[in-house]
Amino acid sequence: MRLTTRLGVLLSVIFGVVAACAAVAAPAAPQDAPEGWRGERRGDAGKDLNTIFFVDRKRGWAAGDGGTIVRTEDEGRTWSRQSVGTSEAVNDLYFLDKEDGYLVAGNRIYASADSGATWRESANFPASNFGGAEPELYSVRFTSKKRGWIVGSVSRRDTVVDSLVLKTTDGGASWQRFRVPTKSELINLDFSGDKRGWVVGNSGVVLHTRDGGETWALQRSGTTATLYSVEFRGDKDGWAVGERGTILKTRDGGETWRAVGSPVKTTLLGVRFANDDEGWVVGRGGVILRTEDEGNTWVQQESRTRRNLFALFVDKDNCWAVGGDGLVLQYER
Repeated sequence: MRLTTRLGVLLSVIFGVVAACAAVAAPAAPQDAPEGWRGERRGDAGKDLNTIFFVDRKRGWAAGDGGTIVRTEDEGRTWSRQSVGTSEAVNDLYFLDKEDGYLVAGNRIYASADSGATWRESANFPASNFGGAEPELYSVRFTSKKRGWIVGSVSRRDTVVDSLVLKTTDGGASWQRFRVPTKSELINLDFSGDKRGWVVGNSGVVLHTRDGGETWALQRSGTTATLYSVEFRGDKDGWAVGERGTILKTRDGGETWRAVGSPVKTTLLGVRFANDDEGWVVGRGGVILRTEDEGNTWVQQESRTRRNLFALFVDKDNCWAVGGDGLVLQYER
């Protein structure tokens, strides 16, 4: 072999080693995952998850049929089962802060004071309190350690006979029922501070309180569609969603509601906003809608599922949805 050939081989080997070392030392080029929704079954097969809540980026809970409740402490990478002590469907789950949480199932409310590590029955509302009719609790909100509200319905043989609004001022030790100007089924509520709150329900019902739930008045929603979810940011800006693709918006605390165009006619079951501009809606058949202009226009997103989506949780760190067959979806930005 000639000297020049030997030298060439040697240089090739040297440069090859250097290149290999550089490749190991250099950080890998970022591989941007496509933005969108990713889902896995985290609950039981055949059982719906009806509600989801996160207290920070890492810790969250999802709950639903058969008393199912699952918890994550690592941003949703893994989920563990928890026992609540009920076989009733969990309809709603809410945390006031990182320690104090509440959930409603059937005619009972459960509370946690240790960041959801354990749950205890806080109160129950037997049929004997309602003349033999069965109460069903759908939605719960607390605005302080003492003040909280629950809404639902009272039924006889699966027929709703009255609405249900309950309030506590002692942290759930006792509850007082308040009469409201409707007997319709009440499904979801939201509060802005201790005083102003809204409830939505069957046949387009919207209730509003200005005095912390002492008195309630009907607002004109302009629709007869059942409304399943309501969301307010402050005292003025609010949204409600429901049957037949209904999306309503108010800019004056519900004094006036106007219909917003929807790209679907599917029943919509949940609405939440991350900030004043950006929000999401979920519904039947895997429908997910998104807005970036305060809910004035909505576009459909690909959810990669056709299962019903019953609820979502959105804040600056998280965007999650839950639905049929134990499905949990996360939006990856």
